[in-house]
Amino acid sequence: MEFKNTWETYSEKQIKEADLFSADYRNFLDEGKTERECVDFIVNEIEAKGYREVSRIIAEKGKISMGDKVYAVCMDKTVAMYHIGKKPLEEGMNILGAHIDSPRLDIKQNPLYEESGIAYLDTHYYGGIKKYQWVTIPLALHGVVVKKDGTTVLINVGEKEDDPVFFVSDLLIHLAEEQLQKKAAKVIEGEALDLIIGSRPFVFEKKKKTDEEKKEAAKDAVKKGILNILKETYDIEEEDFISAELEVVPAGKAREAGFDRSMIMGYGQDDRVCAYTSYRAILDLKETPERTACCLLVDKEEIGSVGATGMHSKFFENTTAEIMNLNGSYNDLALRRCLANSLMLSSDVSAAFDPSYASSFEKKNAAFMGNGMVFNKFTGSRGKSGSNDANAEYIALIRKVLDDQKVNFQTSELGKVDVGGGGTIAYILSLYGMNVIDCGVAVLNMHAPWEVTSKADIYETKRGYEAFLQYAGL
Repeated sequence: MEFKNTWETYSEKQIKEADLFSADYRNFLDEGKTERECVDFIVNEIEAKGYREVSRIIAEKGKISMGDKVYAVCMDKTVAMYHIGKKPLEEGMNILGAHIDSPRLDIKQNPLYEESGIAYLDTHYYGGIKKYQWVTIPLALHGVVVKKDGTTVLINVGEKEDDPVFFVSDLLIHLAEEQLQKKAAKVIEGEALDLIIGSRPFVFEKKKKTDEEKKEAAKDAVKKGILNILKETYDIEEEDFISAELEVVPAGKAREAGFDRSMIMGYGQDDRVCAYTSYRAILDLKETPERTACCLLVDKEEIGSVGATGMHSKFFENTTAEIMNLNGSYNDLALRRCLANSLMLSSDVSAAFDPSYASSFEKKNAAFMGNGMVFNKFTGSRGKSGSNDANAEYIALIRKVLDDQKVNFQTSELGKVDVGGGGTIAYILSLYGMNVIDCGVAVLNMHAPWEVTSKADIYETKRGYEAFLQYAGL
């Protein structure tokens, strides 16, 4: 069985549409390098298109009815969108679920120190990374610092052309003979991923000082200089790091890649490429769908979908209950039926076949860049451990939905059996008894600071998600 290369099927009009959509997508990647930034970007977009926040409707004692577009946010890191359909919610929804967190370095709670005239921020890496990929590249700092009085200070340094950037150092090749004998997992240790943020000592007032005063003034003078900058620029103190969420990400914009500009290179495409195509698919619905359309974008997938903003939380279930209550259809049994009768695409990326590392793939069951959206019947590792394994009947339904709309798609596994593995949020939603399958975009360099996708796959995935949301049910 062979799958078509999508570029070969496109008209000039479709190529232009893919280019325009990819330009919007690159802007999203640039504006949303953290979960908070993604949610802020999306909320601004969807409110401009008529979406109303569920909490406001509740406060105003309002109602929800067919055709309404509503959303809910959890702790500024997770968002759920609903376009209420013609059929009762009890009959189920069509759900697109993606995640908006990506591998990165997080700043620790007591991070600032000086060593040998260099100021550092101590980090703890988040998600699965190859640690050696994060040294010697320009890095940016994004996030929030919340002070004791409740004031939230936004931090975004390293993205503008005149911004400073930060970096993690590496040992020069001339002295690296011993280092180069280590395994790749040990070449750079986790505790060595400390961010260099300055090297200029703070200049104190020039006045006569005792030797003791001079010694004290010289102690940690670079660190004191950094604290002075933080105070003057952001009005924050060292203790405010305790209540901060600061993320270290690659600095710079997403770019077109290749002489033919057929690809996108950017940070965080796992899984923001699926998050963007999902939210755009529901946002661009031109008519009220038969079944309620839902787009769920969650946090913490890269570390097990844990916590209040991860898929294991009750946020989605609780929000759906609130919506059913606002349209007069809620009771516990109706909610259970709604969730069990729902259909879901777990919108997550898949590994693109890389000819440079062909031995890690089983070519007949690999995803190829340019061949359209990718379906993974199962994920997991070894003997499908930890996997959601989609039913054949559901896959047949999805095939028909996509073929009817002439959407190009392919199927894949995540590498050779016993070579590796991975997981998504699919198995968590399947616990409600709904049909779920993983599908999304093939990615090269997955989990690296700069990941690569095909414009054709991005656009085709958005088309596939639209077709799925419009499925009317039996």
